[in-house]
Amino acid sequence: MNFSWHRFWGIAEKELIQLRRDRLTLGMIIGIPLAQLFLFGYAINSEPKHLPTAIVMADPGPAARAYVQALRASEYFDVKGIVDERDSTRLLDRGDVQFVVTFPAGFHRDLVRGRRPTILIEADATDPMTVGSALAVFSGLPVSEMLRDMPMTTPSEGAPPVDVRVQRRYNPEVVSAYNIVPGLLGVILTMTMVLMTGLAMTRERERGTFEQLLATPATPIEVMTGKIVPYIGIGLLQVTLILLAGRFVFDVPIVGSLALLYAVVLLFIAATLTLGMTLSSLARNQLQAMQMTFFYFLPSILLSGFMFPYRGMPPWAQWVGSVLPLTHFLILVRGILLKGADWVTLWPHIWPIIVFMMVVLGIGLKTYRRTLD
Repeated sequence: MNFSWHRFWGIAEKELIQLRRDRLTLGMIIGIPLAQLFLFGYAINSEPKHLPTAIVMADPGPAARAYVQALRASEYFDVKGIVDERDSTRLLDRGDVQFVVTFPAGFHRDLVRGRRPTILIEADATDPMTVGSALAVFSGLPVSEMLRDMPMTTPSEGAPPVDVRVQRRYNPEVVSAYNIVPGLLGVILTMTMVLMTGLAMTRERERGTFEQLLATPATPIEVMTGKIVPYIGIGLLQVTLILLAGRFVFDVPIVGSLALLYAVVLLFIAATLTLGMTLSSLARNQLQAMQMTFFYFLPSILLSGFMFPYRGMPPWAQWVGSVLPLTHFLILVRGILLKGADWVTLWPHIWPIIVFMMVVLGIGLKTYRRTLD
């Protein structure tokens, strides 16, 4: 049979009509490339600036004040204020600040006498990419020019006037596995939990068993929770395997409580499964469920701080990232495994996941009720 252009254009026109009627697929075709373009073009930055920094100033002399002013002028640091040592440790544990700069007692006196006083830089190194470029700025500050108008004795052998010492907290050897392995917990759970549950309801529709499910006396909340529970065991199994591999293969430390870690994991699994069920109730078929899952997964992995520094993003991207559970879960897991943080310290990142789950659950129940009408 010869090739017919008439038949060819007929089939092509049919496919275009079907694509035009499938608004979700058409939206994904246009929306995903645009989302990638704007995220990579505007939100992603591998060299973060304006990192939150706290100052411990035991000697508030003119030299220390001049050094703090130089930090502000560098644009790499956002000085939040002067705190004491106890508060500085708490701020680092909670992740509220990225650096703590400590000026010891007698700093100005030793500087005037040429004794090279020490400035201690404590960095939250749970994410080495975030602190890498900023730490290089500390050693490159023009301290000599900054202090040239101060009467002081020049150190011998041309040494710099101050001794800057860096202490990388929670990851002193800057091992990338300490950052990646805990992050993989959230990424893998997000990908698998949302996808598997996202296909659950649509699979019922395509197999023709959804009508039987609607005929049962089960309420919407019973159906949704009943479908979620089996996947909780799968998620816990995945977490256990990743933790065992991280501990015995990559030597990732487990400083905090395993009970608290699994409690946080259960909360995150519940939130992701709830989202998956909601997406499955919105989708008409499994293809649409997979498309919506990918559309959620893309900003989650890019804006959560897993691949790129969270604090290097513009404010609007950080705001979007703060809505996503994965952003808070990464902070929780790294805080427990690497910092040994307790639930009180981690509460600011626990309640956003609970709120997200409640909102998504409400949307899912409302959508499910519509399918009953």
